[in-house]
Amino acid sequence: MKKLHFIVIIASMFLLQACVHKIVTVPVKVAYKTTKGVVKGTVAVTKAIIPGDSSDKKDKDDQE
Repeated sequence: MKKLHFIVIIASMFLLQACVHKIVTVPVKVAYKTTKGVVKGTVAVTKAIIPGDSSDKKDKDDQE
């Protein structure tokens, strides 16, 4: 009987491992996608506020 209990416990551990994997990876994926979107938005706003090299080149061409 003890072998049966041991086998059931081991089998349930392997079955629950897939559930734990889902519980851990789904929030991580959501956090990654959210952070990626926020970073892209921040970069876009920063580029809009702080002009880059392209506007500097246009200014130099206009002055010559």
